[in-house]
Amino acid sequence: MATAIEQESNPPMQAKAATHREHDCTSAQRFTAEALGTLFITCAVIGSGIAAARMHGSPGLELLENTIATAGALFAVIAGLHRISGAHFNPIVTMVDLIERRIEPLVALGYIAAQVVGACAGAILANLMYGYKWVNLSTHARSTGTHLLAEVVATAGLIIVIFTVAQVSGYGAPVIAVSVASYITAAYWFTSSTSFANPAVALGRCLSNSFAGISPGSFPAFAGAEILGGLAGLAVLKTLRPHRTPNGERGNP
Repeated sequence: MATAIEQESNPPMQAKAATHREHDCTSAQRFTAEALGTLFITCAVIGSGIAAARMHGSPGLELLENTIATAGALFAVIAGLHRISGAHFNPIVTMVDLIERRIEPLVALGYIAAQVVGACAGAILANLMYGYKWVNLSTHARSTGTHLLAEVVATAGLIIVIFTVAQVSGYGAPVIAVSVASYITAAYWFTSSTSFANPAVALGRCLSNSFAGISPGSFPAFAGAEILGGLAGLAVLKTLRPHRTPNGERGNP
């Protein structure tokens, strides 16, 4: 869910070093990192949801435990894998990087494919660990207007947090990891949709009929809302990002 934009946020020598390390990785390594990161995030979301429902049956406690597990997984995979792939783990983050021309189209397609494969594999693993069928389609409908508005807000906020922390505030990947985990923790509770904000993970959640699931019929609208939210976040980002003067110094927008 983070991005390799720290090359713009660090001092020049640090930026060159970060870019060099990422480019030293092969495409296979970068795609594998994207798949693994998305796998663990999805597995954490679904697995913790199943565990919480079995232990409590209280919606509030279930959501709290689901939130803690998701935030922990997000921090860990972003901190651990960002030097390999940039730690996108989210097609919306990849889409924004593509629009901003920080990633090549074929690489972006590879990232998104890896994220989808990872999310589906994570859902299957969570199902199997808890004794469900490997594919257990969700019946949890989430297609109301309030849910879709919440996904627009959640995704826009995520994009704004990721890119402003790196580009405007100038922090690197460790702070991005903390910021993303903190934002998702809050958004789980202040959005009516519990902040999916990720089409790949949403697709994976279709494969598990659990507390964290979403029905396949609700997925297209959710994905559309997330794309819209990503574009809205990018529009806001453009108004917040400092412009550079001709001599390379930052000026006011």
